[in-house]
Amino acid sequence: MLKIQGIATAAVAVVALILAGLNAGVSAILGGASVIVGAYAASVIARRSKNKSDASAILINLLKAEAVKILVIIVFLLITFVVFKQLVPFALIAGLAAAALFSGAALSKLNV
Repeated sequence: MLKIQGIATAAVAVVALILAGLNAGVSAILGGASVIVGAYAASVIARRSKNKSDASAILINLLKAEAVKILVIIVFLLITFVVFKQLVPFALIAGLAAAALFSGAALSKLNV
């Protein structure tokens, strides 16, 4: 899943780089990276379940993982807004959207 998100982010970054320059390419990478880091953190949380057969424990663990993912994305984006002064908002959103869309597509293909 992370590989697909990385490829999607790189593709959007290359297009942004060609169309709008270096700052747009970096913005797209930072947008996609926020989702990738959040998805990785969520996967770590989701795997650490002690009781893997109880439906309520699985649901609670997935909700915790989703909350951590959203929190990590928000923190990563806030850091990006503060540190990267030449941010190109459209490119950032495009990178974020590409990684998020492919995250959902990858999750729908899992055999869980």
